[in-house]
Amino acid sequence: MSNIELQHITKRFPAVTALSDVSFDVHDGEFFILLGPTGAGKTTTLRVVAGLERQEEGDVIFDGEVVSDLTPADRDVALVFQQYSLYPTMSVYDNLAFPLRSPLRRMPEAEIKTRVQEVAEILRISHMLDRKTAKLSGGEMQRVSIGRAIVRRPRIFLMDEPLSNLDAKLREALRIELQHLQKTQNSTTLFVTHDQIEALTMADRIAILNKGQIVQIGAPEDIYDRPATTFVAQLVGTPRINLVKSKRENGKIYIEKSDLHLAAPADCALPGEFLMGIRPEDVLLGEEGGFTGEVALTEPLGVETVVHLRSGEQTLTCLIPGITHLKIGETVHFKILSDRIHCFNLEGNRVQA
Repeated sequence: MSNIELQHITKRFPAVTALSDVSFDVHDGEFFILLGPTGAGKTTTLRVVAGLERQEEGDVIFDGEVVSDLTPADRDVALVFQQYSLYPTMSVYDNLAFPLRSPLRRMPEAEIKTRVQEVAEILRISHMLDRKTAKLSGGEMQRVSIGRAIVRRPRIFLMDEPLSNLDAKLREALRIELQHLQKTQNSTTLFVTHDQIEALTMADRIAILNKGQIVQIGAPEDIYDRPATTFVAQLVGTPRINLVKSKRENGKIYIEKSDLHLAAPADCALPGEFLMGIRPEDVLLGEEGGFTGEVALTEPLGVETVVHLRSGEQTLTCLIPGITHLKIGETVHFKILSDRIHCFNLEGNRVQA
């Protein structure tokens, strides 16, 4: 496998700058995920790495070699897209064998058969090799699409939201399979998604992309526990983080438009006014809580329930295990874990040490 390095990549289209001075590296054998909303520049980044788009500035480097002038074929990468890009009139076997039969490879049929059977066994599609791909389900077609990338044994795998067209149950199953496959094959993988659950559960490291710029890079736990901006804090985490305007006075934090106040953390210098982020799991219900609030809404999710608490004009969401019997309008006690709060200046940048 290989490592990837992007150095100061800028890519412009007539109406927009899609990427602006983007730099990051993907280590050999790493599962690296680009996470961001629609239009952030994720797919453009992938296409630049693949050689399908040419950047105006910067370099793409594989294993220390600049490949910016190489064609996609010469870069030896395999792409998996949202759309399955299979040949519907061909069998699964012939779809898997197709890239190995290209004039560039001229691989003997016996070796092709061996490779196809190995990949089919890995992806558990051996029983459908004789079927036409038009007869397959969405999940089966995506397995074949992934298999067609694997069978080539490329330097790098590039995946553009390959699970987004699948239903939730199948997405979860294929997520687990992709993780297992990537670890057992030790493949260098650059994976694009707008789904924060995919990013948090699959990635070795995550790069957050917004409006063509890298906002933060880190391991999933770093991204979640120490978001660099309010954008990152709101992008990652379900339910979304509570983000409330607050003031610091006399060693305390006062949440505006509420009766809530906390001791200010001693390890950082907070501005007079700032934005405080509180994860829903860090708002705990219980009689020992020092605050009271009114239940504004409950959202039962089975394993847990999202409870919306109103204090003054502020509403905070919290998570409690299981199904709750709380009623709308009921008064409850709660506390906020002050050592878990996130503080940002009014421009949205983290201010904690």
